[in-house]
Amino acid sequence: MMQQIYPQVNHTYAFELNKDMNFSAAHYIPDERAGVCSRTHGHTYFVNVTIAGNHLDEMGFLVNFRDIKSIINDTFDHTLINDLPELKDKMPSTELVAKTIFDMIDNHLNTLPHAPKVLQVFLRETPTSYVIYRGVR
Repeated sequence: MMQQIYPQVNHTYAFELNKDMNFSAAHYIPDERAGVCSRTHGHTYFVNVTIAGNHLDEMGFLVNFRDIKSIINDTFDHTLINDLPELKDKMPSTELVAKTIFDMIDNHLNTLPHAPKVLQVFLRETPTSYVIYRGVR
Protein backbone atom coordinates (compact mmCIF):
# COMPACT_ATOMS: atom_id res chain seq x y z
CA MET A 1 0.00 0.00 0.00
CA MET A 2 1.28 3.39 -0.96
CA GLN A 3 1.95 5.55 2.09
CA GLN A 4 0.30 8.90 1.66
CA ILE A 5 -0.34 12.01 3.67
CA TYR A 6 -3.90 13.09 2.97
CA PRO A 7 -5.37 16.57 3.20
CA GLN A 8 -6.95 16.94 6.62
CA VAL A 9 -10.52 17.88 7.37
CA ASN A 10 -11.00 20.36 10.21
CA HIS A 11 -13.50 18.98 12.70
CA THR A 12 -14.22 18.86 16.41
CA TYR A 13 -15.03 15.14 16.72
CA ALA A 14 -13.20 13.16 19.40
CA PHE A 15 -12.27 10.27 17.11
CA GLU A 16 -11.05 10.13 13.51
CA LEU A 17 -10.57 6.92 11.54
CA ASN A 18 -8.82 6.62 8.20
CA LYS A 19 -9.00 3.50 6.07
CA ASP A 20 -6.68 3.01 3.09
CA MET A 21 -7.43 0.42 0.44
CA ASN A 22 -7.15 -0.20 -3.26
CA PHE A 23 -9.25 -1.80 -5.95
CA SER A 24 -8.75 -2.57 -9.62
CA ALA A 25 -11.47 -1.57 -12.06
CA ALA A 26 -12.04 -0.48 -15.63
CA HIS A 27 -14.13 2.35 -16.99
CA TYR A 28 -14.55 4.60 -19.95
CA ILE A 29 -15.96 8.09 -20.35
CA PRO A 30 -18.57 7.83 -23.12
CA ASP A 31 -17.83 11.19 -24.65
CA GLU A 32 -15.34 11.94 -27.44
CA ARG A 33 -14.15 15.03 -25.51
CA ALA A 34 -12.53 12.62 -23.03
CA GLY A 35 -9.94 11.71 -25.66
CA VAL A 36 -8.23 8.38 -24.97
CA CYS A 37 -10.32 8.02 -21.81
CA SER A 38 -13.32 7.37 -24.04
CA ARG A 39 -11.82 3.91 -24.62
CA THR A 40 -12.20 1.19 -22.01
CA HIS A 41 -9.17 1.19 -19.74
CA GLY A 42 -8.30 0.18 -16.20
CA HIS A 43 -6.77 1.62 -13.06
CA THR A 44 -5.61 0.44 -9.70
CA TYR A 45 -7.45 2.99 -7.59
CA PHE A 46 -6.18 3.93 -4.14
CA VAL A 47 -8.82 5.21 -1.75
CA ASN A 48 -8.71 6.72 1.72
CA VAL A 49 -11.90 7.21 3.67
CA THR A 50 -11.97 9.58 6.67
CA ILE A 51 -14.68 8.93 9.26
CA ALA A 52 -15.16 10.77 12.56
CA GLY A 53 -17.44 10.72 15.56
CA ASN A 54 -17.71 11.31 19.27
CA HIS A 55 -18.92 7.86 20.33
CA LEU A 56 -17.74 4.28 19.88
CA ASP A 57 -19.83 1.15 19.47
CA GLU A 58 -20.06 -1.68 22.02
CA MET A 59 -16.77 -3.18 20.71
CA GLY A 60 -14.93 0.12 21.12
CA PHE A 61 -14.93 0.81 17.37
CA LEU A 62 -15.82 4.01 15.62
CA VAL A 63 -16.42 1.81 12.57
CA ASN A 64 -15.26 -1.70 11.78
CA PHE A 65 -12.48 -1.38 9.16
CA ARG A 66 -13.70 -4.63 7.56
CA ASP A 67 -17.13 -3.12 6.87
CA ILE A 68 -15.66 -0.12 5.06
CA LYS A 69 -13.40 -2.35 2.98
CA SER A 70 -16.30 -4.64 2.08
CA ILE A 71 -18.56 -1.80 0.99
CA ILE A 72 -15.94 -0.55 -1.45
CA ASN A 73 -14.33 -3.78 -2.65
CA ASP A 74 -17.58 -5.72 -3.01
CA THR A 75 -18.90 -2.96 -5.26
CA PHE A 76 -15.89 -1.81 -7.27
CA ASP A 77 -13.09 -4.39 -7.32
CA HIS A 78 -12.59 -6.07 -10.71
CA THR A 79 -15.61 -4.42 -12.31
CA LEU A 80 -16.43 -2.28 -15.28
CA ILE A 81 -17.53 0.80 -13.37
CA ASN A 82 -19.84 1.88 -16.20
CA ASP A 83 -21.99 -1.22 -15.52
CA LEU A 84 -22.53 -0.57 -11.81
CA PRO A 85 -26.13 0.36 -10.92
CA GLU A 86 -24.82 3.30 -8.83
CA LEU A 87 -23.16 4.82 -11.91
CA LYS A 88 -25.33 3.50 -14.73
CA ASP A 89 -26.11 6.26 -17.24
CA LYS A 90 -23.59 8.63 -15.62
CA MET A 91 -20.10 9.65 -16.61
CA PRO A 92 -17.92 7.43 -14.38
CA SER A 93 -15.30 10.10 -13.75
CA THR A 94 -13.04 9.88 -10.73
CA GLU A 95 -15.08 12.69 -9.21
CA LEU A 96 -18.33 10.72 -9.47
CA VAL A 97 -16.70 7.50 -8.27
CA ALA A 98 -15.43 9.38 -5.18
CA LYS A 99 -18.91 10.80 -4.56
CA THR A 100 -20.46 7.35 -4.99
CA ILE A 101 -18.06 5.87 -2.43
CA PHE A 102 -18.85 8.74 -0.05
CA ASP A 103 -22.60 8.18 -0.45
CA MET A 104 -22.30 4.41 0.06
CA ILE A 105 -20.26 4.85 3.25
CA ASP A 106 -22.62 7.58 4.45
CA ASN A 107 -25.63 5.30 3.92
CA HIS A 108 -23.97 2.58 6.00
CA LEU A 109 -22.97 4.98 8.79
CA ASN A 110 -26.52 6.32 8.97
CA THR A 111 -27.60 2.85 10.15
CA LEU A 112 -25.27 2.92 13.18
CA PRO A 113 -26.71 4.14 16.50
CA HIS A 114 -23.53 5.95 17.59
CA ALA A 115 -23.72 8.26 14.51
CA PRO A 116 -20.21 8.38 12.97
CA LYS A 117 -19.85 10.63 9.92
CA VAL A 118 -17.88 10.26 6.71
CA LEU A 119 -15.83 13.43 6.26
CA GLN A 120 -13.93 12.82 3.05
CA VAL A 121 -13.07 10.33 0.36
CA PHE A 122 -9.65 10.68 -1.26
CA LEU A 123 -9.51 8.71 -4.52
CA ARG A 124 -6.29 8.37 -6.50
CA GLU A 125 -6.79 7.18 -10.08
CA THR A 126 -3.16 7.37 -11.20
CA PRO A 127 0.12 8.21 -9.46
CA THR A 128 -0.36 11.85 -10.47
CA SER A 129 -4.16 12.36 -10.33
CA TYR A 130 -6.58 12.27 -7.44
CA VAL A 131 -9.91 13.65 -6.29
CA ILE A 132 -11.19 14.57 -2.83
CA TYR A 133 -14.92 14.55 -2.14
CA ARG A 134 -16.22 15.95 1.15
CA GLY A 135 -19.94 16.05 0.51
CA VAL A 136 -22.23 19.01 0.56
CA ARG A 137 -22.27 20.77 3.91
